[in-house]
Amino acid sequence: MSVFLAQLLNGLQYGLLLFLIASGLTLVFGVLGIINLAHGSMFMIGAYVAYAVTSWSGSLWLALPAAILGGIILGSILERCLFRYFYKREHLDQVLLTFALILIFEELRSLFVGNDFHSVPIPSLLDFSIPITSTFSYSAYRFVVIGVCLALAAALFYWIERTKMGAIIRAAAEKPEMVDVLGIDARRIHLTVVAVGTALALAAGALNAPLSSVYPNMGDGWLIISFVVVVIGGLGSISGAFWSALLIGMIDTMGKGYFPAVAGISIYVLMAVVLLVRPNGLFGQRT
Repeated sequence: MSVFLAQLLNGLQYGLLLFLIASGLTLVFGVLGIINLAHGSMFMIGAYVAYAVTSWSGSLWLALPAAILGGIILGSILERCLFRYFYKREHLDQVLLTFALILIFEELRSLFVGNDFHSVPIPSLLDFSIPITSTFSYSAYRFVVIGVCLALAAALFYWIERTKMGAIIRAAAEKPEMVDVLGIDARRIHLTVVAVGTALALAAGALNAPLSSVYPNMGDGWLIISFVVVVIGGLGSISGAFWSALLIGMIDTMGKGYFPAVAGISIYVLMAVVLLVRPNGLFGQRT
């Protein structure tokens, strides 16, 4: 039971972090049509922001707001200076652009921080375990990560489902031609989507930094899994990204704990099955 509870909570935490990354990826892909291979680098930048802020201030508490603010600024710069010139270009051009961004971010990271592995300490206030059963305790910081991810997810859902901007974004993802018909400023929508998506990815990296080392190319693996989340959940669907991220988090974590021999391929088999049955994803619109 202790092992099961540990895997269950780890799967929940992993799935929620995946959602923060995949939600931005699916919004950018669904609304703008941009294949952003550099989205994993945003996760890496968020982790290095946490490392830099902690090293400078001695506290992790400023890392999350710094990562969110930095993500909004970085996303706005990328949209204004690069992405808006590639919306109507071929997907190959977009892939080459965002792959070049990966190389640029890695070179800048190497120049300013170096290639060493770094650790980010858990705040002393949260550096303890909470008893769950008589034989099992779980990290307080991991509970905080779960709580913060749920809070960010709730805020994102409210923004998408209950606000005017969210309605416009949903319309742009489902029927892009309606935005032009209604005379809505598409540039403002694009800027907002990229800024929010980038901020969520940086927030995920900052939250994850104390749970693992901060190291070069750390966003690559998260990017691949995030694309799997987008494919399974459905392009442009926030609810699809949420539920598929939780599903993949549970399958991957439980698989590594109980069926390690097949854990590495299980989520890709699931993706193949979904593509065969519902090519537009579990929550995507049928065409």
